[in-house]
Amino acid sequence: MQKEIPLLAMKNIHKFYGRVHALKGIDFDVYKGEVVGLIGDNGAGKSTLIKIISGVVPKDSGKIFWEGKEVEIRSVKDARSLGIETVFQEQALIEIFSIGKNAFLGREPLKRLGPIKVVDYNCINNRTLEVLRELKLKVLPTQELRFCSGGEKQGVAIARAMLFKSKLVILDEPTRGLSVAGVEQVLDFIRKLKANGISCIFITHNFYHVYPVADRIVVLVGGVKILDEEKSKLTIEKLENIVIEASRKAEV
Repeated sequence: MQKEIPLLAMKNIHKFYGRVHALKGIDFDVYKGEVVGLIGDNGAGKSTLIKIISGVVPKDSGKIFWEGKEVEIRSVKDARSLGIETVFQEQALIEIFSIGKNAFLGREPLKRLGPIKVVDYNCINNRTLEVLRELKLKVLPTQELRFCSGGEKQGVAIARAMLFKSKLVILDEPTRGLSVAGVEQVLDFIRKLKANGISCIFITHNFYHVYPVADRIVVLVGGVKILDEEKSKLTIEKLENIVIEASRKAEV
């Protein structure tokens, strides 16, 4: 894993919502091919941090660097142009659309048909099938999404990130509400991203889901980063104790 220049580096990031200081001078980085587990309870600042990276909300102060160069991420379009794809809890998937349509939603390829341009569904289905097979998803691009399991839907969202050659994929609570089999399926997807050299931020409050796949663990409590450590130096028990103790102090 390359450690010289981070793919993403955030320095002294602050964010306010009125009088609420949601992020308090956060430093956060991700390296190429690295899986970072971002852990914290509700209100810890996890969602705010990833929304800034994704271009959903602006930072109030601080600096963001991408591949060593300072950048401004003012919109989702800016983030995607850098190679950042975010899979939010809501997934932004449409149940009655096919898997292929969902994979290319908002970025449909066109072909010329006489004087007009139309959506190239052959291209959509062929390219989607390639990625589905790579992820070992036993579904077809023409299948409606509503007939997929929870784990398969997460796979479709991750397939979308792979289709557009993302360099960093952000997964917001990707295992929430899934069965044991569904959780393991999502963890396999994350391993596949890593094998393809794609970095991943895995946001969760569940230590047991993120621990098997993370290279590094970052913990936020009350908008403050309290831990940034290689997973190899942590046990789940130690991680739990750190978070519980920090949360108790924050409540005092």
